[in-house]
Amino acid sequence: MTAALTLIVGALLSVLSPPAASAAGPVPAPAGLTATEVSFQGFGGLTLRGTVLAPQKARGPLPGVVLVTGSGSGVPREYLLTEATEFARRGLAVLIYDKRSAGYTQFRRSYSELADDALGAVRELRAQPGVDPAKVGLWGLSEGGWVAPLAASRSADAAFVIVVGGNAMTPIRQQVWNESSGLRRAGVSGSLIDRGKRNFARLGADADLFAEAFHDAPGVLERVRQPVLGIWGGRDLQTPPEDNPPLFARALRRGGNTHYTFRFFPEADHGVHETPDRGLTRGDALAPGYADLVGSWVRDVTSGRLPDADTAPLPEQDYPSVAIAPSPWWASVWMQTAALALFVVAFAGYPLAALARRLRGRTVRPVSRWAGLLAGAGLTAAAGLVFYIFYLMAAGRYPDPGPVLAGRPLPWLALQGLAAAAVCAGAATAVSWRRAAGSVPVAERVRLGLLLTAGAVFVPWAVYWGLLVP
Repeated sequence: MTAALTLIVGALLSVLSPPAASAAGPVPAPAGLTATEVSFQGFGGLTLRGTVLAPQKARGPLPGVVLVTGSGSGVPREYLLTEATEFARRGLAVLIYDKRSAGYTQFRRSYSELADDALGAVRELRAQPGVDPAKVGLWGLSEGGWVAPLAASRSADAAFVIVVGGNAMTPIRQQVWNESSGLRRAGVSGSLIDRGKRNFARLGADADLFAEAFHDAPGVLERVRQPVLGIWGGRDLQTPPEDNPPLFARALRRGGNTHYTFRFFPEADHGVHETPDRGLTRGDALAPGYADLVGSWVRDVTSGRLPDADTAPLPEQDYPSVAIAPSPWWASVWMQTAALALFVVAFAGYPLAALARRLRGRTVRPVSRWAGLLAGAGLTAAAGLVFYIFYLMAAGRYPDPGPVLAGRPLPWLALQGLAAAAVCAGAATAVSWRRAAGSVPVAERVRLGLLLTAGAVFVPWAVYWGLLVP
């Protein structure tokens, strides 16, 4: 049972990975730029390969920036080629590299290891001819927005930090907001989002299947001493663009760092690319002015012109994100596994035992016809909830919850109806048993006792998951 639950909760790890190219390798030099192939050591001595793009006609040592990509295993350097090309054309030396696949899977990832990889890239770029080693910093996209600050907090080699679509909240909070927003766009509201999806995410983290779910982003930012540039797209559908900047500011200020700049591009997507459909699709081009901002800001901060808490008005996001704590002990993966095991044994066992007796020619009149409804409705509701939320998790950002009525998908309404029927049937069965207590055979008492025990456990379980909540 635990293994089955583990596989189901593994759907939580359908985190938004950028599309990977078919193969990683050398990058040809774009017009007006040079391309230098490099290799360096990352965490655990792993050799990582990358490319440094720089202007062909550079005057004096250049500032440099290492680009740290978003989530996904083995993301090739070409994924950030547009950013690298545009930044290099603004006078920067830019290192892009193939992300590790070793030690990075749907079931395991380590921001600490990725941060060590990024610092290895910083050391390599600092050593490149024509690069000013005192002016090399880090740029992180999405997941890289957790990794780049962590790397900078560990080493003064990084002169600055840029985060794009970054989060100063836990990954589980960001991911639940991301997936819940997809449901809200489909017209869904209520307990499916507030309890079902949120608690399923916590269950995944409890089972150690949601890697880095409670990464302490504010704690890391408190240790960052370098100037920070935060950039968000107003059409970001993956990271809450209104909630995160104040969280960044508070964490940086707690650490005594007021050298930050926050800017927003209203019509840009998660990666600050142009988007033709309000963030659903990533366009090829960067948002107008984005590359200019990065180039000018890096030149300013590496020349000693540091910003002082410079932020633009926040963009508006459609739905707020919600802080998510780890599961309490009574809702842990072990307790959930025990509850599901009880439901299977009791709810499925009740009719199966009756069938076995009929096959042996021993018929016992049931205490109440309601007992069969309790068994059938309870088992269907429990199994249906697990598989329906699993389906929604696997669908990621673009779920199809089915027809929606008054904010509730019809499959969810059906599960809620079954849960209510199970509760009513349980109460009716208990009343009938009490009235007929003296005439109930011992074997039937055991069977009914187990069934009613499962029915009693089902009530708080269904409330927790939202089946008995509007």
